[in-house]
Amino acid sequence: MTGSLKQYADLYRQSGPWCTAYVNAGTGTVDSLETADVSPGNVRTQLEGQGATESDLDAMEQAIQPATGVPAPVARFVLVHQGKAEINEVLPGDLVLPERVSVDPIPDLLPLVKHRPEELPYVVAEVSREHGEIRLYHAGAGGPTSTREVEGEHEHVNKFQGGGWAHLRFQHHTEDVWRRNADEIASEIDRVASSSGARLIVLAGDIRARGLVHEQLSQASQVLVSQVDSHTHTAGADNQLLEDQVNQKVAELWATEQQEVMDRLAMEEGQANPESATGIGAVVHALQQAQVDVLILNDAALSERTLLALDAEPWVAAAEEESLAANVLGKVPAPAALLRAAALTDARVLLVPGPVLPEGVDVAALLRWSTGPDVPSS
Repeated sequence: MTGSLKQYADLYRQSGPWCTAYVNAGTGTVDSLETADVSPGNVRTQLEGQGATESDLDAMEQAIQPATGVPAPVARFVLVHQGKAEINEVLPGDLVLPERVSVDPIPDLLPLVKHRPEELPYVVAEVSREHGEIRLYHAGAGGPTSTREVEGEHEHVNKFQGGGWAHLRFQHHTEDVWRRNADEIASEIDRVASSSGARLIVLAGDIRARGLVHEQLSQASQVLVSQVDSHTHTAGADNQLLEDQVNQKVAELWATEQQEVMDRLAMEEGQANPESATGIGAVVHALQQAQVDVLILNDAALSERTLLALDAEPWVAAAEEESLAANVLGKVPAPAALLRAAALTDARVLLVPGPVLPEGVDVAALLRWSTGPDVPSS
């Protein structure tokens, strides 16, 4: 599930042309020139043949340099508009769609969405009795997008091993220190989680510290917590183990969220006035009304279909007579037009493989309100 594509709405509102390059970006060795080593020139030639402006050609050639220091396989997605690279992303992994170099009337962000299907923010917090490291990630985006360190009090962190009254007093003092440290770490986790809209908090580290931090978290954060028994800050610890455990938790959340959407779709199907739409005609109509909450798309099945992209509301149409007062920007691949309409109406997007949708359905939507009863013909 992506979050909303809302962050790209401003780009989608601007008129074209847009130059797109989605190419393999692995760097070659001294002996072999891989695709990426010759791609800036190739890309320029292809765009020139499609009528791109000189300023767009220069911006693209500059942006499309090989991705050095990133382990192959790796793809690159560049979107250029009016002489400026608006998006220039290195995407770890193989190409998920055919390579593409084109001049288009609208931005086609399908490659970006395919590489990052779960624009899912999550927090990994490694905690000890005196220290917390809080990392914010976005699934599919590689390393952490931010890291925060919380240093608590170190004095009297370890319990005193003597006996008697002094021992008890010292022990209470130590536990107070742990609690204060846990409170500070929990406050920072709350802040990062709420400001990022995190949908998962993975707590790792010292078992006692984890318990204390969990207790101190806000209720909103507590429901997102999943604890893992891993602590990379101890001697001989295995970073890979923690990474695998975190990836597992993210995959489980993603699968659960996807299942909830599909269950809701199945439930709506049988209703008299369903809050759902299936098929390209019904979904386009719902997008025109800004009625779509979640757009569910099998992009591969729609790759040969086209729709009309419009320069104003209702943003998308299946035929010119549906364009209302808007101008037609061009006939574009259906997935590109649907993603754009979703972004401009703040709908979320779920890309699914073929078998997930009902048979013969390539696109569906969950709606913000029901379509209402059919009006009987007089």
